[in-house]
Amino acid sequence: MTTRPPTLDEVALRAGVSVGTVSRVINNRRHVSQKARQAVESAVAELGYVPNVAARSLASQRRGAVVLAISSDDPALFANLFFAEVITGVNAVIEETDLELLLILAASERGRARLARVLQSRGADGVMLLALRENDPLAKVAEAGNVPVVHGGRPLDRAPRWYVDADNRGGAREAVEYLISTGRRAIGTVTGPLDMHAGVSRYLGFREAVALAGLDDHRVVHADFTEPGGAAAMARLLDEHPDLDAVFVASDAMAAGALHILRERGRAVPEDVAVVGFNDILTARHTRPALTTIRQPIVALGSEMTRMLVRVLGGEEPTPLILPTELVIRESA
Repeated sequence: MTTRPPTLDEVALRAGVSVGTVSRVINNRRHVSQKARQAVESAVAELGYVPNVAARSLASQRRGAVVLAISSDDPALFANLFFAEVITGVNAVIEETDLELLLILAASERGRARLARVLQSRGADGVMLLALRENDPLAKVAEAGNVPVVHGGRPLDRAPRWYVDADNRGGAREAVEYLISTGRRAIGTVTGPLDMHAGVSRYLGFREAVALAGLDDHRVVHADFTEPGGAAAMARLLDEHPDLDAVFVASDAMAAGALHILRERGRAVPEDVAVVGFNDILTARHTRPALTTIRQPIVALGSEMTRMLVRVLGGEEPTPLILPTELVIRESA
């Protein structure tokens, strides 16, 4: 019977330090205290950990930097609390290592060329990709860089080796099942972009829930994960389906726009129309009324994809990770 070799995580747990510290000690990097170094060396000896030889040889050529490349060039990106929380999670793990973080907005040809230059010059050891759309050329640029690539959120058109995602489909299904449990029957949805995995998955979750309940699934308007997009979609839903008594909105930003239109049209929330969002960003707690939503662990999405990349750079082979979601009930439904 073959014994599984210990992992970096197990060495870190035994030594009582971070995975980044273990990686720095193994690769003989600086900025590690003598106490931490001794703890790691002791854990390595005790567990019989053998570093990946190929990874060790690559370590000497590393630049000590990783890239977070976002498929967006929107100047208002950092006003979007989803991205702000992801970056918070990324930075929390980066601070445990001696890596530098490079942020590249790369939806445009110029942004993608910038990423290509960084990778061609060996200016980064790995890449994290976020907000990819179907057939996004950013993925090809990253893959051509011959460095590890970790995806934040699954791409729609490929099966990457490493990714971290949330249970978008299950969360959407839970949102609609909750609306049904409160007696709503004329339920609609404002979807996200259907060239993104999250947009498609949340739409499928809506359709599954209403189908299982024997309800119609035709009250649908597609939007773009933005507040103005959510407002426009909500106005169209009300125009086309005046009988609407509930709506699942596939992001909190869009739900904020939807609530504005409902107030403008004189529809009381939740008495006339119940509303459930998705994400549980800070905005959800401060809408009028406060938004019932599906919480996905956004900060953890950033931290886990960064931790996954650190593990790959340390010679490990982590498996993809799906993070759980949770219904948060407030006043809107």
